[in-house]
Amino acid sequence: MREVVMTKTVAIGIQNFEKLIRENYFYIDKTMFIKEWWERGDNTTLITRPRRFGKTLNMSMVERFFSMDYADKGDVFEGLYIWEDEKYRRLQGTYPVISLSFARIKDSNYKSTIDKICEIIQNLYSKYSYVRECDALSISDKAFFDRIVTSCYSESDMTSSLYQLSRFLNLYHKKNVIILLDEYDTPMHESYVNGYWDELVSFTRSLFNSTFKTNPYLERALMTGIIRVSKESIFSDLNHLKVITTTSNEYATSFGFTEREVFDAVDMFGYTEKKGDVKNWYDGFVFGKHKDIYNPWSILNFLDTGEITTYWANTSANGLVTKLLREGNRNLKEQFERLMAGDVLHTTIDEQIVYNQLNGSEKAIWSLLLASGYLKVLSVGQRADMYDVREPKYELALTNMEVRVMFNNMVRSWFRDSGADYNDFIKALLLDDIDAMNEYMYRVVRDIFSYFDAGKRTSDEEPERFYHGFVLGLLVELQGEYIITSNRESGFGRYDVMIEPKDKSKDAIILEFKVLNHRRENSLEETVTAALKQIEDKQYAALLETRGIAKDHIRKYGIAFQGKKVLIG
Repeated sequence: MREVVMTKTVAIGIQNFEKLIRENYFYIDKTMFIKEWWERGDNTTLITRPRRFGKTLNMSMVERFFSMDYADKGDVFEGLYIWEDEKYRRLQGTYPVISLSFARIKDSNYKSTIDKICEIIQNLYSKYSYVRECDALSISDKAFFDRIVTSCYSESDMTSSLYQLSRFLNLYHKKNVIILLDEYDTPMHESYVNGYWDELVSFTRSLFNSTFKTNPYLERALMTGIIRVSKESIFSDLNHLKVITTTSNEYATSFGFTEREVFDAVDMFGYTEKKGDVKNWYDGFVFGKHKDIYNPWSILNFLDTGEITTYWANTSANGLVTKLLREGNRNLKEQFERLMAGDVLHTTIDEQIVYNQLNGSEKAIWSLLLASGYLKVLSVGQRADMYDVREPKYELALTNMEVRVMFNNMVRSWFRDSGADYNDFIKALLLDDIDAMNEYMYRVVRDIFSYFDAGKRTSDEEPERFYHGFVLGLLVELQGEYIITSNRESGFGRYDVMIEPKDKSKDAIILEFKVLNHRRENSLEETVTAALKQIEDKQYAALLETRGIAKDHIRKYGIAFQGKKVLIG
């Protein structure tokens, strides 16, 4: 048995198991997943893991092991864990396998999505065209086969197509089939982002019901994805579905690399002195009770280049995450600020993602970020007793340095995309140049108010969306030399923003935001005065003073809003 195939050639992006092994590229042995999955005996298994965690490679491995297409060709597994077990050597190559992937279905409309699924199914029927000639197929069976191959435009035929192909293969081989579906949720994600969710849910529910539930010709099924879409959406009829999420203990080390696997590889490639940086940047994923899991994509790229930088976090646009965080309410942004500042979040989660709740449910958003790998579970609160019906609270944090850098870049892009002079404002703030601060803040507010507002409620009435986006920008740009906090207690109240220097010889800054109240103030100047008075009356500077910052090194600013007008004093 071997844990690491001893080669120093790293091939990036190869997802074909046989190619990886035959060409002797670097590979960490995950073949025991085959045994663990098979011996659990679950009829249909759904495993969710973040992107780039080896899901597709493992699916290729499973197909290569079980498929009759590779009967008597088990030599590719020689020297790997699974081949040490004689029972599994006999099992190799003994089942008809239907393998498909929805990874490339990323279309902006329902018709294009259905056309892509049709194409995938047609290719499967073409692959198994030999079964059409089986004497056991009736005339109507052959007519169905021909319809799929030539047109495949009836949704009724399409939703039955995998069931029927299972039956045809069973009639030909006299054996039930294994079905492998990789990245099942990619079309779901795209349908939500592009507005055809309801149509696709109806189609997918019918397809999955006929394929995985009412299919007597199914031996086993394995599905992978990033998130668990809610049972009410597409799995309502799959009562026997075994779901493995990032909080499950099953298959905990089958996807991703363990710390031992990573450190062995780092030593082998001659990067021993960089182990600390590798751990800081890429460790942090937690699956079930198993900690210290690393994402393979970053590790493989590091082994290839020897450079510590962002790899995994730059492999997709993260469009949905950006949209949800940017357009989220004040509380959501405030909690995100704390995560960005290195704090933890205590919340309930629901691993059954309901897409149509994402716009209004903070719990759903944190659950999505956890499933996607951007957050990790530090601990889970325990119920007081067996009669405690409260949902447990999860303690969550950003996964690692790579994820933190990704979010920093995301926040920077919010201001860069808006065209705002944000960095110029920060420079003026640090220099105590009020004239320049007012000039730049006017442009910042003008350019990004609507960007954070998303049209749900006008920022003229509620500037909090802008305000917390503004604070996130401060966090990103100043966190190297300053500690940024917002909406925390100090003195006799809660300040808006506190900028505390790590070097106590530098100035600290307190910012108080206020919207002009026509019942109490007649101008922005009066609102600024009210903001400054609140800083003094509530003694917001008290916390800074207790931390050793002199009074004459604490600057205070009131920032007054009236619609898109702003004044700093």
